[in-house]
This record gives sequence, C-alpha cells and structure tokens, in this order.
Amino acid sequence: MPTFELFHRLADPASARVRRFVSESGLEGEVRFRNLTYPEVQRDFESRGGRSAPALWDGAVLIEGAEAAIARLQILATGSRNP
Repeated sequence: MPTFELFHRLADPASARVRRFVSESGLEGEVRFRNLTYPEVQRDFESRGGRSAPALWDGAVLIEGAEAAIARLQILATGSRNP
C-alpha cells in the first residue's frame, strides 16, 4: 500500500500539476490519490492539519502547495531509481 497520499481537487490546476508529476515519474504505486470531493477524504485531510490543496502526506508530515509537494516527490523519485 502506498505510504504517500496526495490530497487534491480534480479541477485545480496546481493539483493537476502534481498528479501529472506523479504519473510522469512512475510513482503511481507509491502515491495514493485522495480526491477532496469525498467527505471521508476531507476529514482525513483536516485531521492531518490540511488547509489547502494540493497537499502531500508523507506518513509523518503534510506538505502543502504544488511546488513543495513536487520537491518532496522528486526526492522519492530519485530514491526509487537508486538501488
């Protein structure tokens, strides 16, 4: 099961940018997409301190904003390519 969770909104351009990065980097198996349209997802997001999407939960910290989320995902992508 993926340890990273991307809280996003479908119509949000910043969220789309992060989703695209996940797909283009081959991280689909590492990152679970969580659409904030659903009440249970919204509750999970808020319980982690979420206020704005997109936001990436890395298992310990919620990283808000597209640039910050992509920066964290770049580290994951680099690590997943090295043995």
